[in-house]
Amino acid sequence: MNSRYADSRGLRRYLAGTAAARTGDEMSGPALLLLGFAVTGRPATGSGLLASLTIAGAAGGPLFGALLDRSRRPGRLLAWALAAYALGLVAVQAAVGQLPMPELAAIALLAGLFNPAVAAGWTAQLPRVVTGRELDRGSALDALTFSAASLAGPALAAVMAARLGARAAVLAAAALVALAVPAACSLSRYRPGAGSGASAGTAPLRRQMAAGFSALVARRRLLRATVTSVVSYAGIGMLLVCCPVLGAERLGSPARGALLISAIAVTSLAANAILVRRRRQGRGWPDTWVLASTLVIGVSLAATALAPGWLALAAVALGGVGEGPQLTALLAVRHRETPAHLRGQVYTTAASLKIAGLAAGAALAGPLAVWSVTGCLLIAAGIELGAAAAYLATGFTPPGRREPAAAAPPGRARRDTVTDRPVRSG
Repeated sequence: MNSRYADSRGLRRYLAGTAAARTGDEMSGPALLLLGFAVTGRPATGSGLLASLTIAGAAGGPLFGALLDRSRRPGRLLAWALAAYALGLVAVQAAVGQLPMPELAAIALLAGLFNPAVAAGWTAQLPRVVTGRELDRGSALDALTFSAASLAGPALAAVMAARLGARAAVLAAAALVALAVPAACSLSRYRPGAGSGASAGTAPLRRQMAAGFSALVARRRLLRATVTSVVSYAGIGMLLVCCPVLGAERLGSPARGALLISAIAVTSLAANAILVRRRRQGRGWPDTWVLASTLVIGVSLAATALAPGWLALAAVALGGVGEGPQLTALLAVRHRETPAHLRGQVYTTAASLKIAGLAAGAALAGPLAVWSVTGCLLIAAGIELGAAAAYLATGFTPPGRREPAAAAPPGRARRDTVTDRPVRSG
């Protein structure tokens, strides 16, 4: 009973921290866009800052994950990274209007290196807080914070910028990230799972990073879910670029494109909330749910391409019904398939790949949306079918068959890596 109470209390602390950090992160993007335009009068300033922040986050993920796995106190490392990211956002807002764009981009790149701590850095610690059947529920709640943050962050940025100015909005985003630091520090009371920490620290960093990539490729179910989500996110990136054009063409104003993004977030949040309340998510959970949710997103994109007027809002909202469960199922696969001593690397590397997929889709959608928003969305729907095909191409694993256990890290006996069950210290 005491252990269950401690697990519940630890999960609440974890969720409070991750919700604050991710809301601040989702708030920072729109706030930087608004700040760049407000100070310089050029939209390119804000988009350049956001691009620098995103690119650095994608590139820095594998290295940060390796450092997490090597750390004896990953909670403290996570806290330091969150603090550095918050300070980076403060530095960027202070430099806008004072420094030329190359120097601004350099500061944003430096801040973005710490961005992986906000998403995958947190998720990699969840199996140390809850275990067993509670991990599925914790994973669904963790995914719920992504959806809630994607809904609340942009709205908070808009309200803060309108009332107090864009600089205040960036500072508020940094403050939310900083609020998560105590929760991250509290994770240090959970000792890293067997096979991590000290043993990982004995291997050269380059070899350890290579082991993370190898684990991602070698474990078929993990690879299948990762590849599917990366390709699927390219289609979602295309949808996001199309939203302002859809707002202008079908809802009467480009600004109403924000309603479409909000609709995705609302239905994603609702779908994940339903999953949280269900102890069993059904047959094939979580693997085939990755496939099913991807197909739902594809149907949503095709319907959005053809839906007239305000029906486009309902078609886009259907995408959230797929996107939310896709993320929840993806996280569940990662928790189940990733070796304990490689969690940080696998989670941050997979998250970096998803960011790259989103960026690639957004870049592809730019010229396509100018040509035809309908054509662009139909191509995006085709990309979702490509994601489903990628899932099928890796092959199904028989339900009763288990993949071989992951190899132990150097210097650690095999028996130490059989279980991922965390052990609390103190």
